[in-house]
Amino acid sequence: MTTAAVPTDGRSTTELAITGMTCASCAARIEKKLNRLDGVTATVNYATAHAHVSHPGSVAVDDLVGTVEHLGYGAARPAADDADDEEDTDVLRTRLVMSLVLSVPVVALAMVPAWQFPAWQWVSLVLAAPVVLLGGARFHRAAAVNLRHGAATMDTLISLGTLAALAWSVWALVFGDAGMIGMRHPFTFAPTSGDAIYLETAAAVTTFVLAGRYAEARAKRRAGAALRALLDLGAKDVAVLRDGLEHRVPVDELVVGDEFVVRPGERVATDGVVVDGVGAVDASTVTGESVPVEVAPGDEVVGATVAVGSRLVVRARRVGADTQLARIARRVAEAQNGKAQVQRLADRVSAVFVPVVVVIAVLTFAGWVLLGGGLTAAFTAAVAVLVIACPCALGLATPTALMVGTGRGAQLGILLRGPEVLESTRRVDTVVLDKTGTLTTGVMRLAEPDRVDPTALRLAGAVEDGSTHPIARAITEAARGSGALPPVTGARTVDGLGVTGTVHDGEAAHDVVVGRPALLAERGMPVPAELSARIEAARAGGATAVVVGWGGEAREVLAVTDTLRGSAPGAVASLRALGVRPVLLTGDHEAVARAMATRAGIDEVHAGVLPEQKADAIAALQADGHVVAMVGDGVNDAAALARADLGLAMGAGTDAAIEAGDVTLVREDLSAVPDALRLARRTLATIKSNLFWAFAYNVAAIPLAASGLLNPMVAGAAMAFSSVFVVGNSLRLRRFAPQARA
Repeated sequence: MTTAAVPTDGRSTTELAITGMTCASCAARIEKKLNRLDGVTATVNYATAHAHVSHPGSVAVDDLVGTVEHLGYGAARPAADDADDEEDTDVLRTRLVMSLVLSVPVVALAMVPAWQFPAWQWVSLVLAAPVVLLGGARFHRAAAVNLRHGAATMDTLISLGTLAALAWSVWALVFGDAGMIGMRHPFTFAPTSGDAIYLETAAAVTTFVLAGRYAEARAKRRAGAALRALLDLGAKDVAVLRDGLEHRVPVDELVVGDEFVVRPGERVATDGVVVDGVGAVDASTVTGESVPVEVAPGDEVVGATVAVGSRLVVRARRVGADTQLARIARRVAEAQNGKAQVQRLADRVSAVFVPVVVVIAVLTFAGWVLLGGGLTAAFTAAVAVLVIACPCALGLATPTALMVGTGRGAQLGILLRGPEVLESTRRVDTVVLDKTGTLTTGVMRLAEPDRVDPTALRLAGAVEDGSTHPIARAITEAARGSGALPPVTGARTVDGLGVTGTVHDGEAAHDVVVGRPALLAERGMPVPAELSARIEAARAGGATAVVVGWGGEAREVLAVTDTLRGSAPGAVASLRALGVRPVLLTGDHEAVARAMATRAGIDEVHAGVLPEQKADAIAALQADGHVVAMVGDGVNDAAALARADLGLAMGAGTDAAIEAGDVTLVREDLSAVPDALRLARRTLATIKSNLFWAFAYNVAAIPLAASGLLNPMVAGAAMAFSSVFVVGNSLRLRRFAPQARA
């Protein structure tokens, strides 16, 4: 059991691995029972066999485990590997092989009367009994456990159907005329009258269900392969530098501040900053970027990326659960354990479905008897109803699609926060993009620094030195190129307008204002006509104009330019192709925003919007009837990301933006935005098609079985196939390709 406390409200989140679940009804029972505990909110996922539980401090983890065990299931700490899954799959395979070997002759003898030698029916009993009693032991055991707790699941239907078929056959053989030596029984797809035996039905249904469970188990392992691959990406050991010497240690022993060596072809052990060496890193396994990224001292690198071409020395910045890889794996696991709204409907249906089917089977038996169809025909129809109606496909419809879709997204650098995001993406008709760091690279530089007044640049750089804004960093870096910066006191940021502070330049102290013309005017420094002309010229060229003033005068204009992301025009075109309207929302001046929007292919621009006004701008679009997605990367985008119907945070952005977003785009590539919408929509479409076929199958099959048009053996094969079909349909999402590579 893994528990992470959240001290802000005294609640904890616990992950439980559940054992013994055999169908969606089991998951629904456990979830319902856990949610009855005071203050507990639980989600139980049949496909992943995990329960995600939020609970107050008054409810201990042992209480949760006890509640699950009281229902007859097991609860334990999630395994770090898949040993338990592999063991269960091996057991299923062994039982399936045994059942298949014994069932084939039983079915062959029943279906081909010419092969029915004297006493063939007694040989069939000897072969069929181990299949039903041993091969189907897990079904009978689960049915008995559930019966003790007054519940019914899919196993109840399988156990009832196969044991009834076996018991009926034994009765007919021992006490009826079916056991007469030399008797032959014709095979039919419809109910029969007389001393019929159903050994082939009991054996074949058990074998078919085992085959379906085995195929399910293998397919679910494939569905979760992307998450397991993510967890396996990290380095296992690392060469740490201590006293100038390399020491090979397990990666778990790394601490923040350690410096370690990464040679060409090795994985970067953890998130850090390059302190020595110039080379490149291949981040394709983590971000989906296919082109290696050049790095030099001062550049950040992400754990699990691969060094290319040169030896690097990296200082660890984040280790363990704080690394980007761990956060990605956590986000994917949380998304897979959640439930979309459509799945909750399926859960409610599954919870009442089994008792309803048992009632229908009883009514079917009674109806055939009352209408004069005979006990044999009545029994055949009732068993067919029990066998074919199992709601397993309903339980697998959503979670398997979520597992595959979120896993594939993680491989492509697209992380969904949870399944509820899927419903949001379907309705989105407007995507609002921030400019700096989203539409553009966010790597800004000072235009023509040689033509700028050195004193103005030095003073501006000193005041901006404490800011993390891309424009401030560009000015500070340009100023540092001319020498050390003077000290500053009283530095203060005016949100969306600029910064102020007192610069101590030698013996003089200057009250410096750096920012928009409005900020300088507010401080009694109106911008003269000459500087206004330079401001307009900079904006016309797509640059951001920053005015520097001190001593009561506006003295210089600094033009800072940004670079449009190369993927931006294609991404905007892809959004339009999806029927989504792109909108640019920025705090920059109208002229600068228009110039950048034109290059990206965006028509609608909202410029001059202060950080606190961005959420209001989103709300205004929503008030006009639009379903809005917001793409941003900075702290000032967090409120807008949270306010939007769907928030997409660029993975290179701030933690505040990432936490506020519903989707995190790990790749620094704007084409990930339409890819995220396409993947989410494709996943939702797969869920809906799975649910349609699962519902349609049961709706069509039960009347056929009740009316006597299905042999129980055929019903068992059809039921097993429905589950395999649903899982197979979900696995098609593994082939989802980004638009650029499609």
